[in-house]
Amino acid sequence: MNKEFSFNIYNNHAKDGVQHAIKECNQFSNAPIIVCIGSDLVLGDSLGPLVGTLLKSRNFGAYVYGTLNMPITAKEIKCAKNYLKEMHPSSAIIAIDAAIGDKNDIGLIKVFEGSLKPGLGVNKDLGSIGDVSIIGIVASKSLENYNLFNLTRLNLVYKMAEIIADALESYLLTEQQKSEKVSGA
Repeated sequence: MNKEFSFNIYNNHAKDGVQHAIKECNQFSNAPIIVCIGSDLVLGDSLGPLVGTLLKSRNFGAYVYGTLNMPITAKEIKCAKNYLKEMHPSSAIIAIDAAIGDKNDIGLIKVFEGSLKPGLGVNKDLGSIGDVSIIGIVASKSLENYNLFNLTRLNLVYKMAEIIADALESYLLTEQQKSEKVSGA
């Protein structure tokens, strides 16, 4: 059974929880690759690229794909998977994307084992990506999901992105320190 964790962005311990959940879900020995999915054209879909931009600006040595400047949209998943398989054949992938859910779930960050399916919330089957997935629920399910993505509050998306980026940075730095101790560096 796959592990799954949920954290509300207004919980003061959300960052620590997300960091712990990533550790619990990522049972791979190699450093993971981070793939941030979404578009800078739609506010509600910008969670992934915003996380990627925050991580890139911190420059802590991890491979991060998908930023506000160079987004990876759901349509590009197949191409991205092929590229990552060629460039990082033995690395786990941590995939990040915005999602829709129940009205009461808006503001939840979910971390789970396995892949996510970008575009699923707008009834598109564009493939899946990730060994560990992080989604942020930014809007509720509706017949007009696209419009809801445009009406999503920037504050919500930004707060989620900060929590996810902080948790990933802490997780990756902790893992780097562990591997340096093991290798005697």
